[in-house]
Amino acid sequence: MSYEIKTGNKQAEPLLWTGDFYNEGTGSGDIFDTLKEECGVFGVFGHPEAASMSYYGLHALQHRGEESAGICVANGRDFNYHRGMGLVKEVFDKDKILSLVGDMSIGHVRYSTSGDSRLTNAQPLIFKYRDGDLAIATNGNIVNEPLIRRQLESSGSIFQTTSDTEVLAHLIARSPKDFVEAAKEALQQLVGGFAFLLMTNDKLLVASDPNGLRPLVMGRVGEAYIFASESCALETIGAELVRDIQPGELLILDKDGLTEDRFAEPQRKALCAMEYIYFARPDSDMNGANLHAARKRMGSRLALEGFVDADIVTGVPDSSISAAIGYAEQTGIPYELGLIKNKYTGRTFIQPSQELREQGVKMKLSAVRRVVEGQRVVMIDDSIVRGTTSRRIVNLLREAGATEVHVRITSPPFKNPCFYGIDTPDRRELIASHQSVEEIRREINADSLAFLSPTGLIQSIGGLSSGDYKGGLCLSCFDNDYPTQVDFGGAEKEGCSC
Repeated sequence: MSYEIKTGNKQAEPLLWTGDFYNEGTGSGDIFDTLKEECGVFGVFGHPEAASMSYYGLHALQHRGEESAGICVANGRDFNYHRGMGLVKEVFDKDKILSLVGDMSIGHVRYSTSGDSRLTNAQPLIFKYRDGDLAIATNGNIVNEPLIRRQLESSGSIFQTTSDTEVLAHLIARSPKDFVEAAKEALQQLVGGFAFLLMTNDKLLVASDPNGLRPLVMGRVGEAYIFASESCALETIGAELVRDIQPGELLILDKDGLTEDRFAEPQRKALCAMEYIYFARPDSDMNGANLHAARKRMGSRLALEGFVDADIVTGVPDSSISAAIGYAEQTGIPYELGLIKNKYTGRTFIQPSQELREQGVKMKLSAVRRVVEGQRVVMIDDSIVRGTTSRRIVNLLREAGATEVHVRITSPPFKNPCFYGIDTPDRRELIASHQSVEEIRREINADSLAFLSPTGLIQSIGGLSSGDYKGGLCLSCFDNDYPTQVDFGGAEKEGCSC
């Protein structure tokens, strides 16, 4: 729905569009220019309440995608599924969950790039092919998807969606081999970062890209196997974390149980560093590291690298709270709740004026005047993208009476677009790609500015001890060192289109 203000005979521009569902059209129009998450996947094998478990698992992964949700359940004969636009709690109710009968399921929550928010792209995607039903859910991005799509279309394929995922279905359907071998061959043709769940009437396949760019874990509840983008979803349903899915690994679950296989040899391990910095929930574990503890270490290391004398430390909620606590503990400067986030506003405001745009910011984030007034404030945040959000938050603190605002960022400068599933702006819109730290400081109106070094980031996470290159992290958004080929003669894309 929308509303308009009328003045006399002249109709003013629409002030606000709420849309048909929460978060409709989220993307570059968001008043906060923060990075958009990829997606979240959740799978169950061998549990009679697979749909209910997927529902609760997707709730725990809601932060990874707030535009659409879906669950598909197999009962050995056919599929039952439901997908919809909006939050998990909006898409599903008790009756819908009860209608999804089966002991095997895959679920999905999704963010999309701007302009690509529609039900046809909501996952899991469901297909009919020669061997029966096929459902696919993925988190990530296939860099060479435009090239593969063009080749498939030239040989007669007709696509129903703009999602990367459909490419994999076409590749599998074209193979004369059995499902597992066809899936292996299809996965081998893909370049990018991805975590796939593929389900037929009697099988569940789980796959991670050869670099392990996108997170995926396995858990157990009794005899049932659970798979999720983050371990926090396992905790929600009482599952025990077993391990991370390894790069290039392919797990096959059927009537014979679990078979551990692979479709490709592991390449340079490169889990997305932004998972540790920003995306994943603080109660999740990745590669043996707890996210809250890792972020506290980032804040502590940032205090050593970029100390500034101040009265209080505050974090931009929610992802920077852990780092702010670490910074405060390292320096002895008190941590205070200087910024409050309103969790109940949507992402769909379209303001016709700068004044209303700034008001939209205050609807989502408020400075606590009694805490920051008259204080020298260290503001901890996870990243600076275009710089507009940082400037607005700094100004919020100043308007609330802060005498100084010193900004500390728990990542290196974000200079390059992501090709593996994060919806990032064009390189030209990334402020750090063309401005120095001092220029950015002036742009965001801060008294001082410092970023965490790449070495500090790696050591905070704890990856150097493993001996992996760059601690087993993908730092390409900071250093332009991509772990895969990203140039396919223009037939590639950035961001997330899962």
